[in-house]
Amino acid sequence: MSTPQPHPVPPPCTSKQGDPKPAVTGTTLLEPVTPRALLSDAEFNGVMHTVLDNNAGMEPGLASRIVTDALAFLATAARTPEGLVPSRVVDEGWHALVLNTPLYQSLCMRLGGGFIHHVPERPNPGARSHGDVERTVAAIEAAGYSVDADLWRGPEDSLITVAASCQHSGPEGPIVIIPRPKPKVSE
Repeated sequence: MSTPQPHPVPPPCTSKQGDPKPAVTGTTLLEPVTPRALLSDAEFNGVMHTVLDNNAGMEPGLASRIVTDALAFLATAARTPEGLVPSRVVDEGWHALVLNTPLYQSLCMRLGGGFIHHVPERPNPGARSHGDVERTVAAIEAAGYSVDADLWRGPEDSLITVAASCQHSGPEGPIVIIPRPKPKVSE
């Protein structure tokens, strides 16, 4: 049995002057921002390193992309009354966020005041369609975020290998936000 080799330390993530920052009143995020701006550089790097630690041989750039899209997913899910589902790859970033419980709790509170529970399901490609992922991508884009299309393929796609052996089913699935966001009233 070989010993896993440590991955190279990626360059630190840094924000530049003029990068968008969250609009905050008290502790609640008021409007969409770039997902990367939801965490400090140190927080983002910590989550990215968790993804790298769990996925031997993964490039740091890919881990960064996964965390960024996981943040966009969570920011959208926190405000969406319909259930959303992450792709199998983006779920890896969500797992890394959940593992840092104080950071994750703080992030959930800033995203809208509710806690976004993660309840894993065993992978079952028959329990979910690519339409679930497409619906989630559309909601993320409607919320003002862009998505990395390579990270949002269907449940059967294996282009990117991740450690998580987990998937999430459709709107009635196990992603639970407490308290549940209220549907927006049409004007």
